[in-house]
Amino acid sequence: MSEPRYIEDDIDFNYADALAQPRHRPQAAPPVDMQRVAERRRAYAAGFDLYLILVVGVLSAIGLLMVYSASIDVSFQVTGDPDNTTYFFIRQLRSMAIGLVLLVMLARLDYHIWRPISIAMMLGVILLLILVLRFGETRFQAQRSLFQGSFQPGELAKFTVVIYMAAWLAAKQSRLGNIFYGIIPFSVLVGTIAFLIVLQPDLSTAASILATALSMFFIAGADWFQLLAIGAVMGVSGWQLITRIDYASQRLAAHTAAVEDLTQASDHVQQAVTAFINGGLFGVGLGEGKQKFGNNLPFPHTDSIFAVIGEELGLVGTFFVIVLFVLLIYRGFTISRYAPDMFGGLLAAGVTCWLAYDALLNIAVMTAIVPPTGVPLPFISFGGSSLVAALAGVGLMLSVSRAISQSAQPRRRQ
Repeated sequence: MSEPRYIEDDIDFNYADALAQPRHRPQAAPPVDMQRVAERRRAYAAGFDLYLILVVGVLSAIGLLMVYSASIDVSFQVTGDPDNTTYFFIRQLRSMAIGLVLLVMLARLDYHIWRPISIAMMLGVILLLILVLRFGETRFQAQRSLFQGSFQPGELAKFTVVIYMAAWLAAKQSRLGNIFYGIIPFSVLVGTIAFLIVLQPDLSTAASILATALSMFFIAGADWFQLLAIGAVMGVSGWQLITRIDYASQRLAAHTAAVEDLTQASDHVQQAVTAFINGGLFGVGLGEGKQKFGNNLPFPHTDSIFAVIGEELGLVGTFFVIVLFVLLIYRGFTISRYAPDMFGGLLAAGVTCWLAYDALLNIAVMTAIVPPTGVPLPFISFGGSSLVAALAGVGLMLSVSRAISQSAQPRRRQ
């Protein structure tokens, strides 16, 4: 009779064969194929940055709570039903579900698949930005959305620009010092997207994209001369736009007056400051804020939601939110630092810069540091396009963190 086979000697071992062997046979170890599956599962579970997941989860949960609280009165104004207080909350919950599905999908996918299709994605976004100028719905003197206001291509542009810039900068890294491979194509590519967004007009989204792209350009190794040149052009162009576009110049004038005397600030800024004063250290309680009712605080569930947090959760609540964003930025740059390649590092850094600049702008507006911009607070402000894009960006970061873990895993000898 032939000797019983052991799994260590036969990679094609089958459980059916094992069951056919005599009972006194030594107990076999798990099949090699099963061992490989178990190893992959362990690597997959350990590959995600759990701290980043926790921070994003807490921010999203705070967002749901605050959207519900801030939109109670607005829901009544939209629906006309005094009993319907969950109109915006349900829509935000639906957007979060879509965003979480995308987050999981993108986290499981190898981030390298985006590199060869980045050009097609960029062209697609440019087409959408042109379509929104032609067929978009006009709201508050701006033409920024499609499909009855449910989709804003500007938010998708942030996501796409990060992917395209990461792919382009990773490919041209050694030649960025040459103006024909660095500053000129950079200015044309990013300038085209920013110009189309400015035409909507949406200066805040354009500024966020430009700042993110410039930061990625710096991280990729651009020299200081190029950065200063691009920064100077952006500054001059931005100043020309602000002084020539009516709503922007009015906001700038109101902000300049507020710096000298807060009583001369715009009504939006004054109501936001009042909300922070009412909240004090610990706030008036979740759902108990007053500034969100009537026409006191404009857009309490979108642009002004940080002021609602300040009134209802107080200085402690706002500080906690800021700490969460600081932790998100720290984890994002940590992933970028240890990424297996330049493309992954730039992806993680680009998403981190995008979310950081949006959060910084929103908080700065609510604290009267800069003029009102209309940038949503990531993960917290109501807005389907913003929330879905932000969660998708986190999915990219998690994909890079998973690659870091896999590259650090010891490989079993074949």
